[in-house]
Amino acid sequence: MKNFAQVYSRLRRKSIKHYGLLSGCCFFSVLLITAYACMMRSPTILNVLPEGGDSRKQVMMIFVLAIIGCAVFTIYAASLFFRHKSRETGIFLALGAKRSQLKRQIMKELAAMALGSCVAGAALGGPLALGLWQLFRLCVVDTEEMALSFDAQSYGMALAFSAFVTAALFILGRRSVMKTNIIDVVQESRKSEPIHDIPRWYGWGGIAMLALGGFLGYIAPVVFVRGLHWYPPEGLTGIFYLPALAGLYMILLHTVVNGWSRKKHRYKNIISTSMMKFQGRQTVNNMLVMTVLIAGAYFASFYTPMLGTGAMIGYQARPVDYAYFYRDDQDIPGEEEVRRLAEDYGVNISSWAEAPMIRLAVDGEYEAETTGPMGTTYEVKYSEQMQSELFLSESSYEALTGESIDLEPGHIAAIMDSTGDGQGVFGGNAGVVTNYITGEKYYVNSDTELRNDVLFGRYVCDDSDFEKMAQGLPDDWRETMVFFNVEDCDETYDFAKALFNAIVDASGPEVEQYDSWDPVVRDREVSETGAYFMDMYAPDYDQRDSSDFRFYWKYMPQFRVLDEADFVRTTAVFLMLFIFIAIVCFSAVYVIAYTRCMTIALNNRQVYEDIRKLGASREYLFRSVRSQISKVFSVPAITGTGLIYAFYAMIMYFNDNRLTVTEIAGMGVCLLVVAAMSLLTWLIYRMTLKKVCTALNI
Repeated sequence: MKNFAQVYSRLRRKSIKHYGLLSGCCFFSVLLITAYACMMRSPTILNVLPEGGDSRKQVMMIFVLAIIGCAVFTIYAASLFFRHKSRETGIFLALGAKRSQLKRQIMKELAAMALGSCVAGAALGGPLALGLWQLFRLCVVDTEEMALSFDAQSYGMALAFSAFVTAALFILGRRSVMKTNIIDVVQESRKSEPIHDIPRWYGWGGIAMLALGGFLGYIAPVVFVRGLHWYPPEGLTGIFYLPALAGLYMILLHTVVNGWSRKKHRYKNIISTSMMKFQGRQTVNNMLVMTVLIAGAYFASFYTPMLGTGAMIGYQARPVDYAYFYRDDQDIPGEEEVRRLAEDYGVNISSWAEAPMIRLAVDGEYEAETTGPMGTTYEVKYSEQMQSELFLSESSYEALTGESIDLEPGHIAAIMDSTGDGQGVFGGNAGVVTNYITGEKYYVNSDTELRNDVLFGRYVCDDSDFEKMAQGLPDDWRETMVFFNVEDCDETYDFAKALFNAIVDASGPEVEQYDSWDPVVRDREVSETGAYFMDMYAPDYDQRDSSDFRFYWKYMPQFRVLDEADFVRTTAVFLMLFIFIAIVCFSAVYVIAYTRCMTIALNNRQVYEDIRKLGASREYLFRSVRSQISKVFSVPAITGTGLIYAFYAMIMYFNDNRLTVTEIAGMGVCLLVVAAMSLLTWLIYRMTLKKVCTALNI
């Protein structure tokens, strides 16, 4: 070796594992963020997730958690690398090497590692997302809607994160070289980051802070929107979750330092406990990141069982096998055509009922929005013609459902869902009903509630009132509801599909509307603002099997066998997106846990050698290692799982101040997901424990 560069190169080869660990961590972080960004910004996803909807907000929230987790993980890996490098850096300085020489060499290495790992991660992120997506299509469901495409803007996020990783490496590398005290530099790799005594009240205090932060974060948007009539900027309400993060940190500190049990044998596990304390800050920081990522992963994982369980229970609870409705100005198949089609498919129709409905304007309050320098605010206004609703006569309701009701003239009954809820979209409290064509007003009393999932969101009135209110209404303000049952419903899928296609084919462009399109609201918006935003959007008859069409077409039929059989096809994009998010978050958790555990092994190798020389048995050493490794895995897993499960239950409850049977069943299925992921976590823990023991020669 003739020069400084050659000496430095020889030392680099001796520390190849540390270089590989840092490069691998950077590569993995960029890979996950790139794959997530490609998926999140894909036109395939954005076409399904409505802008401003809860699903898109959930995706963005978990993406932010993933960025934070991967960023902290990368910084942690870099700090470990420079702690290891500090010894040789200090020796070089003591031997007379110039800082500029060391800085130049380190920067070259960092540039090479950053360029290689970030470029590889960004380049493989897209193929990873595409590969997982195609695997899902191959193994689960494949529809035309699931053809995945990428947006070039998603690589902008990958580039930004790669720039952050590179900048973090350069800043930490420069700081490691520029330290002035050579002795401090030499001893840097031996320094620990202990946690001093933590009061025992940190445990329960942290739980209280966690609960308070979760409640404040959830309730803050409600206070802003409903109380202050103000739509806060995106991300502002996230500030109210900060007490929960502080509480979580307190819980982890208490767990690492004090533990939760008051055992009499305080010194039984003194070695493993002391090791955790001496490296406490690193351990707690890693646990915090892992807990947050586990919470995000389960938040995404619970979407599928909650959606699927609720849908399947709802399909089975429907009081009729087949239901569809149409505007009377449309040439939709009637009873004769449907029975003829049923004969062609060998289906026996056991009962048939149809009833007229009329569309009338009802009074109510609406939000008039104003955009100003402080954001968007709204004013609640009352209108006697707020929106339109469909009305049935009491005899029509009885013909459809078999339920006999007797309403007095001037009284109407609101049809809620089977649990008696309006689902936040139907108040059922109309007081003024108006024939929108003739202008005739009727003052009514809506003091009665009915329950029916298929007729949900409609009103029932007295027969004589129905006749009076319907006077002068043209066909485009009249509709017909059809109910019929069949024998062996589960065997009638082909017939259901054919009837669905026949209904869509017979529907004209004038009813190619989303379910939120309303003629009364349209007229008001056009008169006040000059445009109605729902006129710019419409479902596409040619995309009738897409989730957008199946979920939101105004006249979408409700055929039990069709909805059950096509559920996965209809929701495939939603399911795959959230499954992918869960895979990304859990993968990050396992890599962070593995890296932290291997770091414990490397940092404590000498300690275990000394204990072995003092006479400790292999069984004792194994128990000591297992105690540390198990905490790294179990504490974040238990905390993150319990946290998100309780938070999810709180969301379900506060949606309507109760937990329905469907929600309870969905939460039960979520427990099965927790059990499956806990088993996987345990298997990875066992693998990691074996690797650590091998590294320590135990």
